[in-house]
Amino acid sequence: MAIFLFLLILLVPATNADWPPSPGYWPSSKFRSMSFYKGFKPLWGPQHQSLYQSALTIWLDRTTGSGFKSVRPFRSGYFGASIKLQTGYTAGVITAFYLSNSEAHPGYHDEVDIEFLGTTFGKPYTLQTNVYIRGSGDGRIVGREMKFHLWFDPTRNFHHYAILWSPKEIIFLVDDVPIRRYARKSVATFPLRPMWVYGSIWDASSWATEDGKYKADYRYQPFVAKYTNFKAGGCSAYSPAWCRPVSASPFRSGGLTRQQHRTMRWVQRNHLVYDYCRDPKRDHSKTPECWG
Repeated sequence: MAIFLFLLILLVPATNADWPPSPGYWPSSKFRSMSFYKGFKPLWGPQHQSLYQSALTIWLDRTTGSGFKSVRPFRSGYFGASIKLQTGYTAGVITAFYLSNSEAHPGYHDEVDIEFLGTTFGKPYTLQTNVYIRGSGDGRIVGREMKFHLWFDPTRNFHHYAILWSPKEIIFLVDDVPIRRYARKSVATFPLRPMWVYGSIWDASSWATEDGKYKADYRYQPFVAKYTNFKAGGCSAYSPAWCRPVSASPFRSGGLTRQQHRTMRWVQRNHLVYDYCRDPKRDHSKTPECWG
């Protein structure tokens, strides 16, 4: 018995080391889930969408992918969905949940991305977060990418991914764990115009997997993604001026608690695989938020 307890003590720290410490606050619990058609509508590839027991399945094959869009634009809020990805070979395929105003401002749009970059056998998905401001993604690429390998297998179960966007910050969350905070440091480097919420699956073979080294292979089609537990709350573009932006912490003014900061630092220390601010090949004159 003593030997068993000793072994248990040895094993527990090792297990905990692979999982982020508790953030101590769960912003997703502050927002109600909604049915797909209450908050969203098909955008493209409707023949590649299926809704069953509150879960939306979308898929990509050699004919087309699929996408959906919120019925309302927002000027701030909390936007989340529980997503389950496909296992196996998914190179070249992007599964996304994001904010954008590309239809309202073509060629000069803002965008905030959560993108899952497909992978090859035996390698993990990469979760890419990105922020585009006023056309920086429209042929004038000034991406602000931070990429992560998750601490779990996103193909085994649904996990909740969310973007909290307020006039002062953008916070990316995975199962309520903050993984990135993008602060507003200037009007030029922060999206402030209303955006819609989108989800999609599409072929991005030219860049998605190891900079385009591996392409989508349609011998493995269809490529499937499942979305459920949709959440979208905050100030719509039609809300009165006094509508208060939501927060990712108990502080009504926004920001993160010390415990949330500690959890985010743990994720970035253990699971961050790319940070645009630390890339010596980038022209950082175009990303002043990286200075200092």
